[in-house]
Amino acid sequence: MKLYDLVQDGCFKVLNEGSTSEREILAPYCCDLLSVAMGRMPADSAWVTVMGNVNTLAVASLADAACIILAEGSHLDEPALNKAKQQDITVFETEMPIFDAAFLIYQKLHA
Repeated sequence: MKLYDLVQDGCFKVLNEGSTSEREILAPYCCDLLSVAMGRMPADSAWVTVMGNVNTLAVASLADAACIILAEGSHLDEPALNKAKQQDITVFETEMPIFDAAFLIYQKLHA
């Protein structure tokens, strides 16, 4: 599945649509501990987390995540949203629990 499929699907609200819409999403990844995510997140993951700050964007960039999905009603604060735009990181948000959002990605990848 490509990022543009997820954007057009409408299952998550788009906070920032990066310019890498052709990028492939290979797996969902769930983790809220930034140091663990930085070391263990596979590249091209759809990272589902509740952490909505600039450090999350830095970890997503370092780990080469395909996108960030903020779950459980989490939001980016204003500095983080500006940084997402500067760094061209695709960010979504949803009211879904972390597991449900990740499972939805998993189902779409294996449909």
